[in-house]
Amino acid sequence: MTPAQTALLQALTPILGDKGIVTDPALIAPWEVDWRRRFSGHAPAILAPADTGQVQAVLRAATEHRVRLVPQGGNSSMVGGATPPDDGSALILSMRRMNRIRRMDADAGMVVAEAGVILADLHAAAEAEGVRFPLTLGAKGNATVGGLVSTNAGGTQVLRFGTMRGLTLGVEAVLPDGSLHDGLSALKKDNRGYDLGQLLIGAEGTLGIVTAAALRLAPGIARSATAWVGLSDPAAGLTLLRRLQAATDMIESFEIMPAESLAAAVAHLPGARAPLEGTHPWHVLIEAVTGDAQADPTAMLETQLARALEDGVVADAVIAASDSQAEAFWLLRHSLSDAERALGPAVQHDIAVPVDAMPRFMVEAAAACDARFPGTHASGFGHLGDGNIHFHVRAAPGTDRDRFYAEDAATITRFVHDLVMAAGGTISAEHGIGQMKRDELARLSPERVAAIRAIKTALDPHGLFNPGKLVACA
Repeated sequence: MTPAQTALLQALTPILGDKGIVTDPALIAPWEVDWRRRFSGHAPAILAPADTGQVQAVLRAATEHRVRLVPQGGNSSMVGGATPPDDGSALILSMRRMNRIRRMDADAGMVVAEAGVILADLHAAAEAEGVRFPLTLGAKGNATVGGLVSTNAGGTQVLRFGTMRGLTLGVEAVLPDGSLHDGLSALKKDNRGYDLGQLLIGAEGTLGIVTAAALRLAPGIARSATAWVGLSDPAAGLTLLRRLQAATDMIESFEIMPAESLAAAVAHLPGARAPLEGTHPWHVLIEAVTGDAQADPTAMLETQLARALEDGVVADAVIAASDSQAEAFWLLRHSLSDAERALGPAVQHDIAVPVDAMPRFMVEAAAACDARFPGTHASGFGHLGDGNIHFHVRAAPGTDRDRFYAEDAATITRFVHDLVMAAGGTISAEHGIGQMKRDELARLSPERVAAIRAIKTALDPHGLFNPGKLVACA
């Protein structure tokens, strides 16, 4: 621990108390490794404030003593965005103790939740009031509100409700000098210049610390229907999506995957089986939801899928006959990443292209990777309604894992990212930049990085907040 870090802890001990400072290496260790175990670091201590006032005190003291901080919620970042540097130069600022739901207003369709509230707990609290927070993802048992806001998280409901940016009505945050940005009033009109709250969304903790957020709620689910569809190609999937969107506003999720991804999930999950008989090159999982008890999403899907079958748009389809069957369909979808990871080493990319370009990109980019890197195999699955593709390039069978990641992964990633940019897309759809994609962002978008760096320098002139994430340390 450096003298500055020691002085900081001495200054904060009377403010944070015993629960607010952790220096036991055994207790710190689990928070020094990222979710995918691709990045690791070292932090001499964890600071865990219990309220916004304590966060202000921490930031004032950190700025005074020039101590770097790495904000952390559930440590579920997929890009190393919450992992401390390995030189021990930064302390972890844990927001997990700030886990109160300050206000739940079902009538106004709004909830104010602190940064440490776990997504699954927010779901439960909203459902108890007859409403819901319409964003979910695989890490909902760990991901926290602060992290979701700071990474502009997505998920499977973006098609209908948008990302966290669209669901966030206001933000409370502490800036590097310890001042408070109080934007929780959720004004529908506010033209006082730059929107600092929107600037903090997606900033990955590099401009300040989100302490709470006002979030938009949706009506509770009165009725829902889940369908599994077999297709000849992704283009047919987009045709089906456009038909459904023209017929109804109930479509909430539209997930597409190739047959090989489904086969991997079936093999990975004990007792699982494919939802459809026969062989289909591509599959789509559809969920239709309504808050109107008089509407019937099942009848709607039956009608629309029957027409699509008659017209040859889809090859086969089944609608879940029970909640348990619908859950089984979703379990297959949510297990895709784990199932493919079990097949061996792979370079995984969270990318997005324009929705209309997604079907062609999924096919052509996979073929281009297979041709450019003989022995590897590329495929993608994702959210067809918003253009987000989880694009994986698996190593050839028998490839040494360490050698693959050390020697081949960066070259493959550059190739994939060049294809994405040529298609008018983005190298980060919903996971953020973190440290994993920082250098690629600088390579592909230098003008954007220059603007980001200028903003960060203005708000965090000493580079103390989440060093090495999003942009390289100055």
